[in-house]
Amino acid sequence: ILLSVEEIFVRENAQKSAEEISKALPNDAYHSKYTDMISRLANKEWFTARVSACVLISQSFQRLISSEQEIQVNNFAKLCRDEVPMVRRSAAQNLGKMVMSIVTIRGMASVSGAGAGGMLSTTFIPLYEELASNEQPDSVRLHTTENCIAFGKGMTNVQQTKGIDGLSVEAVNVLVKKIVPLILATIEDRSWRVRWTAASKFADVVAAFKDLEGSMEALVPAYEKLLQDPEAEVRTAATLNLAEVAKSNGKVPPPLARGESEDDPSRSHISVARRLAKKVNALTEDDSENVRAALAMVATDLAPLLGKEATISDLVPQVLLLLRDTTSEVRLNVISSLGSLNKVIGVDLLSQSLLPAILDLAGDSKWRIRLAIMQHIPLLAKQLGKEFFSEKLTNLCVGWLGDDISTIRKAAAENLKELTNIFGAEWAIEYLIPPLNEIRKHTSYLRRVIAVQAFVAMSTVMEPEIARTEILPLILQMTTDNVANIRFNVAKGLKTMAPVCGSQVTDSQIRPVLAFLVEDPDRDVRFFAKKTIESLDEK
Repeated sequence: ILLSVEEIFVRENAQKSAEEISKALPNDAYHSKYTDMISRLANKEWFTARVSACVLISQSFQRLISSEQEIQVNNFAKLCRDEVPMVRRSAAQNLGKMVMSIVTIRGMASVSGAGAGGMLSTTFIPLYEELASNEQPDSVRLHTTENCIAFGKGMTNVQQTKGIDGLSVEAVNVLVKKIVPLILATIEDRSWRVRWTAASKFADVVAAFKDLEGSMEALVPAYEKLLQDPEAEVRTAATLNLAEVAKSNGKVPPPLARGESEDDPSRSHISVARRLAKKVNALTEDDSENVRAALAMVATDLAPLLGKEATISDLVPQVLLLLRDTTSEVRLNVISSLGSLNKVIGVDLLSQSLLPAILDLAGDSKWRIRLAIMQHIPLLAKQLGKEFFSEKLTNLCVGWLGDDISTIRKAAAENLKELTNIFGAEWAIEYLIPPLNEIRKHTSYLRRVIAVQAFVAMSTVMEPEIARTEILPLILQMTTDNVANIRFNVAKGLKTMAPVCGSQVTDSQIRPVLAFLVEDPDRDVRFFAKKTIESLDEK
């Protein structure tokens, strides 16, 4: 009854429960009562029962005996041709699972076997063609791509089977030639949702078919069409798959130049990555900022696939264009993904273009953009090197301590800690401590608070001797500040610094200051001073 109710949530949970119960059934009960229940559901008058039957057939197929399999395949075929679109949609959702089950159970026989043995070629390919046809509603055609992936994986599994003969290989190739045109048809489907589904899953399609003969030569041009789709959402989904599609190892012919013929013998095949790199230029000029932002996330991942020479000639000019994009999200995404490019060519070629982009993002009106670029500063520091960073970006990093947003100021203090860890304490003494010392004397107590927090954070990654001589005296001087917030931040900071400075300095310099703060007129200062003393006593 629950498998037949109209409420989707109840029905779906009933399906899950039925699957769990079936696992616990002994074989005789499973093959008599459970399979009979599935057949009854498949032939019920009310469509919700037939929807559940689609799910249960695919779940149970591998446990069925041969005669039961043939019965349920016939039931499933009827459901794929059901007059109710919701039933056909459920059948389409489960078609791929059925295909993988058949390949697992019957192997090569599922393709080249005679009669019922060759279920894929005799039954499921026609069903797939019907469910992918334009006569079906969008909700059914949406599953064409997923089913295509299942067929591709199934064909690949068959071809990789040990002892496969030439006849079976030929049978697989014949099936591939039937399947690939159906996935290509989704590229030009009238519904943008169907095209979007194909675009978002195209990397999986390529992964499923890349080892099958002749498939890449058809799939790559189809993917290029998705990159040029009229709908921005489709182009965005396709662009996000760019690097994954490019990773396929196959060789494809280059795009036809004007006046060239496909049969021209001088047209040598090139890697998929090299061909797709030619499309990056058009995407950098796309009208949709979402497409450009998606490209900025994945474009640099092409660098390891192209190699140094091709990266410099084909990819670097496009990355430079993205770094100068008018949209802050695009520039931020490029900077966030420079790691792959750095490994191939370094960032020397980009450093002069990087600087304006970083400075623009650092002053962006959206504080989340400022925070995002700040979080990438440590990585950029490693890539740009100490000399370039010290000259061009140190003042920017210190300047963030004066941001109006508290979250930015705290992240800036943490940034200075990371930079100290990367470049060393001597670098921090030269480039960070002098400007921080000036901020420590600022008229705004908020600036003085963040200076204390930055000093404490930096001390945790310094050698104890440098922390004792360069940082601790500056912190201790702040205990007499006339603002209580400063004094209790000093008390909290000394708790962090005590283990760094060592027990001798703790006893001689830190404890006397805490004893002074315990007598402070402000109760918050007294509270944090006592907490720090208790923490030191425990150690």
